Amino acid sequence: MLEIAAVDLLTQGIVPLEMTQTEVFQAIQDNGLLASSLWINIALAGLSILLFLYMGRNLEDPRAQLIFVAAMMVPLVSISSYTGLVSGLTVSFLEMPAGHALAGQEVLTPWGRYLTWALSTPMILIALGLLAGSNMTKLFTAVTADIGMCVTGLAAALTTSSYLLRWVWYVISCAFFVVVLYILLAEWAEDAEIAGTAEIFNTLKVLTVVLWLGYPIFWALGAEGLAVLDVAITSWAYSGMDIIAKYLFAFLLLRWVADNERTVADMASGLGSVSRSGAAPADD
Repeated sequence: MLEIAAVDLLTQGIVPLEMTQTEVFQAIQDNGLLASSLWINIALAGLSILLFLYMGRNLEDPRAQLIFVAAMMVPLVSISSYTGLVSGLTVSFLEMPAGHALAGQEVLTPWGRYLTWALSTPMILIALGLLAGSNMTKLFTAVTADIGMCVTGLAAALTTSSYLLRWVWYVISCAFFVVVLYILLAEWAEDAEIAGTAEIFNTLKVLTVVLWLGYPIFWALGAEGLAVLDVAITSWAYSGMDIIAKYLFAFLLLRWVADNERTVADMASGLGSVSRSGAAPADD
């Protein structure tokens, strides 16, 4: 009886506070739509790890190897995170504050996703920055802004004292995101032209920007925000974007690097990009 009730509540993103981790795990498994969004990601992450190991087996250039390591970390982090989610380990039940559409109700909050994003998205940016031939200053700025975006997004999801403050955190997170977008669209796009990697960089840039824009949109529409979409639909939205923004992204990147290792090796040493005048400046 408890399991049936839990499934009904999970469909709406609402879970009784007194549920144990075992009961949460069972309730997730009984919600086919929710469970499939997690298990499919675990399977694809595992397959991606094996495929990427094969693709990068012959890389010899240090920069190409570093891009490979950064790309490999993406599915490694993801398989760990999704295992935590599907087991109920990284899921909490928070009472929504007054003003929220589900005010006073315990809402399923998969905070483990933020842990994934805080660890995996910096790896994506490191790979992109290396591909573009970016300098250390831009790379550091992009990564720290990205981590700030994820941490403040987590704060938005976990704040239960005030509905307004949830949205304040959301706006702060979006502000960090704007910094990341600027570096991707302006700074690194120009660096990639100089480095000779513009074609593949622009493909990956568009893929990243378009999909990353979807995360704050679905947060706002999901149970954590306006509660327009239920938890299972939101979970599939996140999982679908993860599949493309992480595994497909890493596949396209590693395939290009494996085929163009000489181009990567010919970039300026370290993390310093070639200057606009054609000279190679010292690293920052």
